[in-house]
Amino acid sequence: MKKYYIAINPFGGSKDGMDILDRVLPIFTEAGAEVEIKETRYAGHARNMANTLDFKGYEGFCVVGGDGTMHEVINGMLSRKDGKKIPIGLITAGTGNSFMRDMDCLDPMEAARRIVSGKKRKLDVAKVDAAGEIIYGFNIVGWGLPTEINITAERLRWMGGQRYNMASIIEVLRNTRRLAKIKIDGQTIAGDFGFILGCNTIHTGNAMKMAPLAQIDDGLIDLLIVRKAGRLKLMSLFTKIFKGGHVGDPIVLYHQAKEFSVIPLENHILNIDGEMVGNTPIHVKMLPQVLEVLV
Repeated sequence: MKKYYIAINPFGGSKDGMDILDRVLPIFTEAGAEVEIKETRYAGHARNMANTLDFKGYEGFCVVGGDGTMHEVINGMLSRKDGKKIPIGLITAGTGNSFMRDMDCLDPMEAARRIVSGKKRKLDVAKVDAAGEIIYGFNIVGWGLPTEINITAERLRWMGGQRYNMASIIEVLRNTRRLAKIKIDGQTIAGDFGFILGCNTIHTGNAMKMAPLAQIDDGLIDLLIVRKAGRLKLMSLFTKIFKGGHVGDPIVLYHQAKEFSVIPLENHILNIDGEMVGNTPIHVKMLPQVLEVLV
């Protein structure tokens, strides 16, 4: 009999995690699988579970949640002292679901069916050295506008899903100066940048098609470097992002890399998988196919 851990935050994301769990459990039962439910009690609990639970005899560590929960699990698993790993399954229940949007699997019932089918995919992970702190990212590593938009969006939670669009407008209008040096696979460029975003997935934020050429298992991170431009130009660029039309714009450099560094004149917090963590300067190196996901 196959055994799975399922971690769930009863109060996280869209707040309907327990209802989703009730709906997907019969899928595991019908597949003859045994499930051990683990409720998270505090921020970072999913990370601690993935870091310390006994994996022996288990087919996968599954979570009911979104990108933030997935971020916790990956960081916990890749920092285990024993080095053990098992496939990760994500059952969509969060407010940010960039990864599962890439997998064309936003329906939690379909996610559960894919998990019990046992089909696996390899997953690249970005290893981020953030001023000496090691953080792992599977979705995005952002500096500049992506960070500031996320901070502003948190203050606009009352707006629901539209908060990211409004936060983008606010931060574009601010047009903050960001001087930095960037190293990409050994080559260096410097200047004033709107933002720098490394993407392992096509989508980020609220369905923004930020990196249309990204693949989760190609060993590369899709790096978008946007040079400083006027407010109207940046606003125009953001209107193209949802369909990927920003690629090819003269102020956008799109580069696929194995590693990159950002060394800004003034250090700032980062946006890694939607979480505000770490600090610049950073060095990012891709770990090719280091994990498996049940999708």
